[in-house]
Amino acid sequence: MTRPARALPPWLAHALRAQRGPVSWSAVVRGALGGGPLLLAAVLGGRPTLGVVAAIGAMFAGINDRPGSRRASVGRIGGPALAGAAGLVAGTYAGDHVPAVLLTVVLTGLGLVAGGVSALGPVGSAVGTQLLVGAAVGAGMPLPEPGWQRALAFLAGAGWLLLLRLALPTPGSLAGDFRLGFRFDGERHAVAGVYDAVAALLDATGSQTATARRAALTAALDQAQDALAGPRLRRYASSAAERRLHAQYAAALPLAEAATALAWAEEAVPARASEGPRRLAAAVRGNTPTGPLPAPSRSAPALRALDDALLNAAEAFDRADGGDLHSRKRSRAARTRTVLGARGREYGIRVALCFGASAAIAQALHHARWYGQHEHWYWLPATAVFLVKPDLGPLASRVLSRAAGTVLGALLFAGFAAVLPRPEGLIALVALSGALIPVATRHFAAQTAVVTVLVLALVMVGGEPQASVGRIAETLLACAVVLVVGHLPMPGQRGDAIRARLAEAGGAARAYLDHVLGESGDRAARWALRREAYRTLAEARTAIALASAELPPLARHADGADEIATTLERLVDTTTACAVQLDDTGGLDPRHVRRLAELQDELALRRDRVGLRPSDLPVAG
Repeated sequence: MTRPARALPPWLAHALRAQRGPVSWSAVVRGALGGGPLLLAAVLGGRPTLGVVAAIGAMFAGINDRPGSRRASVGRIGGPALAGAAGLVAGTYAGDHVPAVLLTVVLTGLGLVAGGVSALGPVGSAVGTQLLVGAAVGAGMPLPEPGWQRALAFLAGAGWLLLLRLALPTPGSLAGDFRLGFRFDGERHAVAGVYDAVAALLDATGSQTATARRAALTAALDQAQDALAGPRLRRYASSAAERRLHAQYAAALPLAEAATALAWAEEAVPARASEGPRRLAAAVRGNTPTGPLPAPSRSAPALRALDDALLNAAEAFDRADGGDLHSRKRSRAARTRTVLGARGREYGIRVALCFGASAAIAQALHHARWYGQHEHWYWLPATAVFLVKPDLGPLASRVLSRAAGTVLGALLFAGFAAVLPRPEGLIALVALSGALIPVATRHFAAQTAVVTVLVLALVMVGGEPQASVGRIAETLLACAVVLVVGHLPMPGQRGDAIRARLAEAGGAARAYLDHVLGESGDRAARWALRREAYRTLAEARTAIALASAELPPLARHADGADEIATTLERLVDTTTACAVQLDDTGGLDPRHVRRLAELQDELALRRDRVGLRPSDLPVAG
C-alpha cells in the first residue's frame, strides 16, 4: 500500500512556484538599451559614478516595465522614479549631516511612510520601495556628486527607459494600421482580452471551471480599465480611435453581466453563444467592422440579456462615440484614509521596524569598521526593503528566494569579474542583465540573481573592488533580521490589513446589492458598482492568498478570511443574476430570493471568526 504524497507547506510551495506566460521581447529590447548605454556614455564622458546612478534608475524602471498600455506605463514607471529621486536627495542630505543614531530614526520614519503608501496598490508599493532604496543608497553609497545631481541622474535613467517604452513599437503593433496599432497597442489587446474572457466564461457555463473563468473575466476587465484610464493631457478621450476603444470597452460590460448570470444558473448554453464575443474580440484586435454576429437562443432571461448585449455591442462598434470606463474614482480623502487606516498602519509598522532595524545594525557594523575600507552598509537596509514588502509574496518565501538568488548572482558575478575586461566587459554585463530582468520577473529568486549581478557590476564600474562575499553576507544578515522582526508581536491586532480588505469588499458588495434591489434604472451606475465589487474582492483574495502562505504564526491570522471572500463572491454573482432577472421580468423569482437570504445568513455566521462587524458585510438586518 503506497502512502499518499505529503503536500509541501504553503510558504515553500510559493517559493518554488514561477509565473507563466509569454516573454515580452519588446521589454527585453528596452532593458538591453536601458542602463548599459547610459553607463557607457557616462564612462566615456568621465563621470562613471553618475552613470551608475542613472543605470540604477533604469534598472528600477525595467522592473516596473510590465505589460500594459503606454499610457499606464507613465504612472507605473514615472511615479516610483520620482519617489526614488526624492529618497536619494533626502538620504544624501541625512547621510552627510546627521549622526548615526538620528539617521537611523530618519530612515525608520521614512519606512513608516513608505509602508503606509504601499497600501494604495501596486504603484504605491513601487513608490514606497524606490523611496526607501533611494534613501538608503543616498545615505550610504560613497559618491562625489551632491544629492540633486544624483536625483537628476536617477530620473534620467528612469526617464530614458520610459522614453523607450513610449517610442519603440511592440511586435503586435506592426500589423494592420501602424499608426493606431502603435498608439493603442496595449489598450486594444486589453479590450480584446475582455471579449475573449466573456467567450471563455460562456464556454465554461455549467462546468466546474466556470468560477475560475469568471475570476479571469474580472482580471481582464481590471486590466482593460487600467490600460484605458491612465494619465492624459485632457480629461476625456481626445481622438476618434480612443473614443472607439472606450465604446468597445463599455459595450463589453453588459456582455460580462449576462455571461456571469448564465454561469450563476449553472446550466450549459449553446456553443454558438460564445461565437459573438470572439468575433468582437477579433474586430477589436484588427480594428475592423464586427460583421454579422450569431444570435444566441432567447429562451431564458440571461440569454435574452446576452442577445441584447451583442446587438448593443455591434451598434456601439459602428457608432464609436465613446463610453464611460466605469472605473473607480478614489478621492484624495479616500486615499489618505487607506494610508492612515488599518492596512496602511500594519504595512507601515512592519516595514518601518524591519528597515529601521537593518539600518541600525548596518550603522553599528559600519562604524565598527566591520566593512574595512568598503562602505556598503546601505546594502543591508536596501535588501530588507525587498524582503519585507507585503505585496511581493509571503515573508518566508521571499527570504528563501532572496537568499538563493543572491548567492547564485554573487557567485556568477565573481566568475564574470575574473575574466571580463574592465570597464567594457562590465558595461556589457549591465546591458545583458537589464535585458534579462523582464524574463527574470517570473520568479523572485531569478530576479534577485539578475539584479545582484547588475548591482555588483555597477559597483565595480563606480571604482570599488569586487564585493560578492560582502553582498552574500549582508543579504543573509538582512534575511535573518526580517524573519525575526517580521514575526514579532506588533502593536494592534494581527490581520488588520486582511480585515480591512474584507470590509472594503463587503462595503462594495453591499452598495451593489442595495442598488440592484432598489430597482434603479441607472445601468451605468450599476456597472460601476459591479466593477468595484469584483475588483475589491479580487484584491482581497490576492492579499488573503499571500497571508495564508506565510509561516503558521502569521498564516493563522488569515483563518476564515478565504471563506468570507468566497461567500461574498457568490453574493455578487447572485446580485448580478438578480439584476439581469429584474431587467427581464421586473421581479425576482423564489430561487434568487432564497439564494440571497442563504448567502447573507452564511456571512452572518462566518463574520465572528474573522472579527468583522455586522456593518462590514451585506448581511440581512
